Amino acid sequence: MKTEPNYTRARQIFLATGCLLLIAFLVSTILYSADLIRDLSEAGVREVFRTRWMHLLSGFALELVLFWTGMIAVYLTSVQLGIKLRVIGLICGWIPVVHVVLLCIIISVTLREVIFEERKHRLDKRRAADRICQTKYPILLVHGVFFRDSKYLNYWGRIPAELEKNGATCFYGNHQSAASVEECAEELAQRIREIVKTTGCGKVNVIAHSKGGLDTRMAIATKGVAPYVASLTTINTPHRGCEFAEYLLGKAPEKLKDTVSHAYNSTLKKLGDPDPDFIEAVTDLTASACRGLWEKTEGFDYRAAGIYTQSVGSMMKRAGSGAFPLNMSYHLVRFFDGPNDGLVGEPSFRWGENYTFLKNKGKRGISHGDMIDLNRANLPGFDVREFYVKLVEDLKARGC
Repeated sequence: MKTEPNYTRARQIFLATGCLLLIAFLVSTILYSADLIRDLSEAGVREVFRTRWMHLLSGFALELVLFWTGMIAVYLTSVQLGIKLRVIGLICGWIPVVHVVLLCIIISVTLREVIFEERKHRLDKRRAADRICQTKYPILLVHGVFFRDSKYLNYWGRIPAELEKNGATCFYGNHQSAASVEECAEELAQRIREIVKTTGCGKVNVIAHSKGGLDTRMAIATKGVAPYVASLTTINTPHRGCEFAEYLLGKAPEKLKDTVSHAYNSTLKKLGDPDPDFIEAVTDLTASACRGLWEKTEGFDYRAAGIYTQSVGSMMKRAGSGAFPLNMSYHLVRFFDGPNDGLVGEPSFRWGENYTFLKNKGKRGISHGDMIDLNRANLPGFDVREFYVKLVEDLKARGC
C-alpha cells in the first residue's frame, strides 16, 4: 500500500503551525495593545516611551515575526484559502480595521482546514490496515471533455491519493481532451487493453466523469473491451445530452464557432493532443447526439457481460455555488434542463443498475467540478474524497 506522501503531511504540519502563529499574533496584539493603552492613560505618552522604549521595540519586532511567519506559512500551504482570498489579503491587508477582519477570516478558513485534514489523516491511519479500497481489479479514472489527466496535472484532485492510501490501484484514461465520442472510445479501448496486458490484472473498474461516461459506454458496447471491464460508474455524465448545448450550437454564428474551435484545437495540439476537435466534442454532448448514442449502444447487455453499472449525479443550489464558468451557465442549464450541476441537468444523469443523486445541506450544492475535486474545496456537508472511498469500498464488496 502507498503511504501518505511525506510532503503532504509536512504541508499539513506547516499549515497548522502557521495558523497557530496567526492566532498567537492576534491574541498577543490585543493583550499588548490593552496593556499599552492602560500605561499611556496612567503615565502619559512621554513617560511610557522614555522608560519602556526597549520593551516596545522588542514587542513590536516579536509581533512582526509572528505575523509574517504565520502568514507566509498559510499562504504557501493552505488549499482552502484560494486565489481570491489571497489576492484580497495582499491588496486590502494594509487598510486599518479591514486588515483585522481579513486576518480573522484567514484564521477561520485555515483553522477549519487544519481540523478537517487532521481528522482525515487520523481516519486514514486508523483504517490503513483494512485496505478498504483494494478492489479485485484496479481503478481506471476517465476524465471528461476539455481536460486532460495525468500523474502530474491531475484532473481528479485529491481523490486518487485518497483511494491509494486506502489500498486502491489507480490508472488514468490518458485520452485527448476534446474529440468525438467515437474517437475517444477507440482511445479508451486501447488504453484498457494496454493496462490489462501490461499488468495482467484481467479487468478494470472504470470511474468516468462527464463525457468520459459516454466515451466509456461506447468503448464497452462497440470496441470489444467488455471482457476487460468489471464495472462502470459514471459521474455527472449527460447520458441524455444537454438541451442547452444544442441551443447554443444552433444560435452561435459559424464564424464564432470556427474562431473558438481553431484557438482551442491549436492550443491543445501544443499540449499533446494528437487530433483535438472542439466542435465534435461539443456536438456529441447535445440531446440529439446522445439519442444517437443510445441507439448505437442500447442492444448491449451489461449484466449479461458481467459488468456492474451505476451512475451518480449532483446539483448546485444557486449560481454562486460553482466556479467560473459554471456560475455563468447555471441559469441557462436550469432553463433548458432543470435542476443541474452547472452543466448537466438532473434528468440526464440516471443510467445503469443503481443511481445516486447527491444533495448536500445548506445553500451551496455540489457542482460538476466539485464531483472531481477540481477546486480542492472542502465542502460543508460533502466530503468528496470520502465519497469516492465509500464508492470503491462498495465495488470491493461486490467482488469487482
